[in-house]
Amino acid sequence: MTKTILITGASSGIGKATARLFQAKGWNVAATMRSPDKETELTGLDQVLVTRLDVTDTASIAASVARTLERFGRIDVLLNNAGYGAYGPLEGTPGEKIRRQFDTNVIGVLETTKAVLPHLRARHAGVVINVSSMGGKVTFPLGTLYHGTKFAVEGMSEALSFELASIGVRMKLVEPGMIDTDFGGRSFDFNNDGEIADYQPVVQKLMAGFAAGGGGSAPSVVAEVIFQAATDGTDQLRYTAGADAKALIGKRKAEDDATFIGDIRRQFQLDY
Repeated sequence: MTKTILITGASSGIGKATARLFQAKGWNVAATMRSPDKETELTGLDQVLVTRLDVTDTASIAASVARTLERFGRIDVLLNNAGYGAYGPLEGTPGEKIRRQFDTNVIGVLETTKAVLPHLRARHAGVVINVSSMGGKVTFPLGTLYHGTKFAVEGMSEALSFELASIGVRMKLVEPGMIDTDFGGRSFDFNNDGEIADYQPVVQKLMAGFAAGGGGSAPSVVAEVIFQAATDGTDQLRYTAGADAKALIGKRKAEDDATFIGDIRRQFQLDY
């Protein structure tokens, strides 16, 4: 029987690349997004259902899962990919932006997983894949919110792996590095109160550092790693995607806090 993957955040970047890859491999694909009416590419592919899912709207999660089951009859893999990055000084970030970041990147992952688990548990089979980040292992200046959410995804996924194993379901984490997507555009939310002068030198150095950082890997690189995680049949928990992620995560493991954090400060020319 043809297997089915449900993907959140499939309108662009990693999500769309993964939808295209799994469809090309012969899978049924539920490609979910907040605005499916704007999607034109995936809607023309065989075995693809484009449907609305906003991870901050539990009713839309339930409706999307129901539509997927109605169309394909099963869900074998859940890919929690939807997310974005909020950066900026904490003092300059409105409270609603703090809540939105955690609602999307953390609570949304939990709510979507919870909605799909009954169907995986009924068959004692399946895979849940959470897209984390190298930013779930290392941090950059002014990334309190984004890194906080990705560290949370790492911890809750590792813990969840124990209970999922008891029902025959595998838990996977994919940790991409910098990816050539729109993360720096509509998926990047920078908050700053310019009237708080003390933080502005750090803000300027961070933006300069990001601008000099390069484009990153193609989304297809991450899609291939996601396909491996979904199909390799192993209990491996973490998968790193991208040469920069492998190098930086390896460096973090090898060094103590003072050495690693000192190198990050030098990278961004933070001389305090």
